Amino acid sequence: MKYYLIVGEASGDLHASNLMKALQKADPQAEFRFFGGDLMAAVGGSLVKHYKDMAYMGFIPVLLHLRTIFRNMDYCKEDIVRWQPDVLILVDYPGFNLKIAEYIKGHTHIPIFYYISPKIWAWKEYRIKNIKRDVDELFSILPFEVDFFQKHSYPIHYIGNPCVDAVDCFQQEYTEDFIHFVSRNHLENRPIVALLAGSRKQEIKDNLSRMIEASRAFPEYQFVIAGAPGIAPEFYQIYTEGNAKIVFGQTYDLLSHAVAALVTSGTATLETALFCVPQVVCYYTACGKLVSFLRRHILKVKYISLVNLIAGKEVVSELVADGMTVNNVKEQLAKILPGGEGRSRMQKEYESLIRILGESGASDRAAVQIVELLRQKYNEDVSK
Repeated sequence: MKYYLIVGEASGDLHASNLMKALQKADPQAEFRFFGGDLMAAVGGSLVKHYKDMAYMGFIPVLLHLRTIFRNMDYCKEDIVRWQPDVLILVDYPGFNLKIAEYIKGHTHIPIFYYISPKIWAWKEYRIKNIKRDVDELFSILPFEVDFFQKHSYPIHYIGNPCVDAVDCFQQEYTEDFIHFVSRNHLENRPIVALLAGSRKQEIKDNLSRMIEASRAFPEYQFVIAGAPGIAPEFYQIYTEGNAKIVFGQTYDLLSHAVAALVTSGTATLETALFCVPQVVCYYTACGKLVSFLRRHILKVKYISLVNLIAGKEVVSELVADGMTVNNVKEQLAKILPGGEGRSRMQKEYESLIRILGESGASDRAAVQIVELLRQKYNEDVSK
């Protein structure tokens, strides 16, 4: 069968690539065409547009690139209709994907599946109307989403979390020790604190300089940046002034050897927890006081990190908006470094979190369900 996938960022590229591998096992005749990234391209199929050419974040960057965004959207619609896939699989990225879903639902009979639900439980809950109207099947990777969508009379498929798969697969194969890791990357022989400052330029710009400034209070540690795909080393240097090393394409390697981490909220918070690395969530935004006010009065949830959302309580400290100050970062980081008062408690909470997420195999479970649904419910004439 023919599968058309759309992702808009690095984490989507990772999870979609693993789903594609699983689909190849469930459907040996699988053909892929996609808006995606390098990891998806490595699996096979046709890369139509790279996500790094679409990843605009924040009101001003989006406004400045509206023409490009609409041009990409129009081309995507035309390309899907022209290729006529057996299914369209959307991966997160709701601002773009829900518009695509609306068009495809209104102009074709192509089934629309959503893999990794839009986080409408946090804000923009009104989007449930679009999802119920335009999305045929939704596959969730967060256990608390089941109750949320049931409240809206919209049944979904919880298949586990693909981060568990990705980390489990990595840990089974990775054998490098600390000495070889630091030697290979020209690092120092000091304990590592990982800096995961986001995958978009705006996130890096807002967070990294404050992380670096806080790091100066801990000279016994080396602070190492996990470089994001598509971001040039020169861009990082603007905000680090050469005071931190960068490793690219080695986020999991880095977390394997880190004693703690400063992490911008997103999938990275969950991945860091799965490596049992104590962390502080850091998410600075401009107009911090206003954002903090809006967060208290508009967001539907108490937390922004996946770790706390899944646990249903504060496991990791969240320094958000005007709370993301250098002094606060130093204070919270000191608590989770070796010997810190909060370190062991956080690691014990991680163990509970991992039990909640369940066993690995999310990508395989999703692929099997997708193929079965297509063959039995949406495309019965497809040969088995």
